[in-house]
Amino acid sequence: MPWERELEELRRRRELSTVMGGEASIARQHERGKLTVRERIEGLLDPDSFDEIGALMGRGEYGEGDALSGFVPASSVGGFGRINGRRVVVTGTDFTIRGGSATAPSRKGNLLQELALEFKLPYINLLDGAGANIEGVSERGHSYLPSDYPVFKGPMRIMEQAPLICAVMGSVAGGPAGIALLAHWNVMVKDTSELFASGPPVVKRALGHTLTKQELGGSHIHTRESGCVANEAEDEDDAFRQIRSILSYLPSNVWELPPSAPAADPPDGWQETLTAIVPENRKRPYSMKRLIAACVDRGEFFEIAPNYGEALIVALARVDGQVIGLIANNAAKHGGALDAKAADKQCRFLDLCDVFHIPIAYFVDIPGFMIGEQAERAGTLRNGMRAIWTWQNITVPTFTVQVRKCYGMAGAATSDASKYNYRVAWPSGEFGSIPIEGGVSAAFRKEIESSPDPEARMLELEAELQVMRNVFRTAEAGGVEEVIDPVETRGYLQRFVEMAYVALESDTGKKSRVGFRP
Repeated sequence: MPWERELEELRRRRELSTVMGGEASIARQHERGKLTVRERIEGLLDPDSFDEIGALMGRGEYGEGDALSGFVPASSVGGFGRINGRRVVVTGTDFTIRGGSATAPSRKGNLLQELALEFKLPYINLLDGAGANIEGVSERGHSYLPSDYPVFKGPMRIMEQAPLICAVMGSVAGGPAGIALLAHWNVMVKDTSELFASGPPVVKRALGHTLTKQELGGSHIHTRESGCVANEAEDEDDAFRQIRSILSYLPSNVWELPPSAPAADPPDGWQETLTAIVPENRKRPYSMKRLIAACVDRGEFFEIAPNYGEALIVALARVDGQVIGLIANNAAKHGGALDAKAADKQCRFLDLCDVFHIPIAYFVDIPGFMIGEQAERAGTLRNGMRAIWTWQNITVPTFTVQVRKCYGMAGAATSDASKYNYRVAWPSGEFGSIPIEGGVSAAFRKEIESSPDPEARMLELEAELQVMRNVFRTAEAGGVEEVIDPVETRGYLQRFVEMAYVALESDTGKKSRVGFRP
């Protein structure tokens, strides 16, 4: 048989490539409660859909007669695959080989990025390991300038044209930690993944701080405090489920519109929910998530960064089977006031929707920017103005539902009056540059202080101005297009989505950004 020896060698090398770091290393990975890279790819993709690229890449060891005596695969695995029938490019770090580190930037990684760019496919990166290993310097016999290897350029190019998703599956440090943030959406696994610029040994040597990996960069830090990672997964299977879910809302690239699905009604009782959900006592909170569920297909939505900037909810959902981006102020957190984290979260979500041509609906109940010493120190004003700037620069159709409050500068971060933005209000809506309660004490301070009964005079002035807060007066002046029965909200969303997707058909492709972001 021709080429029998070469074909046998090919089969042997393919087998060696699947051994990864060996049985002992694989066992240690499982003892840590983690899957191997090949198990992860299998768990993420549709069954039998993985077509590996670069399986034979690695480091061969040769003996007498140039015979292969040993083989260490490359510290990553990747190729083409399918998720819910759609083709993607997937890559993952093999922690069983040198802790997932590489002696030099991976040729395999560059190849897979180029394939994603060439074929305009989503790119999924399952990260588990550090970047460059100091052993590599010893092996090469010299060091190098980090800028000689532009490892961040590839992800940046992909993000201009196709979904890029990163999952932090283990301890990720150095360059890969930076790559984890170059994503449209990312996720960490609770208790078994960490993310940091440098790990505990380097931190201890440099700063004298003794920390565990979880204390330094666990998911509870990055999904709640730093905002570096959007979502937290309960385990690796949950991470795969979330990846599949968010991909179901995103197009394969910016030249396509988001994928549609069969239309479905909201859950039973949705009309009653909308009618009764906002309390007459304007100081009482309510569940904005229940309100959203009553407006969208099946009551289902995929929330992004649910534990970060909790005063704001951002999510992807469907109305009549079409994808829509949802932003909503959460009155149950800080009264819905926009703080620095919530403003940062809004900016990123607006960018995501704009890049992938997803129309946006904003459910507004915002008393203003978060105030106080802590808010000022956190940079609320800068982040808040960035949210306004971002809103002014997006080009997708937008629809605003004024549910209750809309005050101050933060109110300007909910719509853009300089272009057509369809706005409706519920009868519970109230608007202004400043709430009456705070505004009266400031504007009429001298009059109140000189009154025989300052408290009574303040209440009188507030009562006189309350009538100006009437939503129907705002409608008379054209401040909103319509005042609607809350039950009608679903119908308005349906019409908005239908018209938005007609407009979006001629607006696909890459988006450009101009100006200076605050």
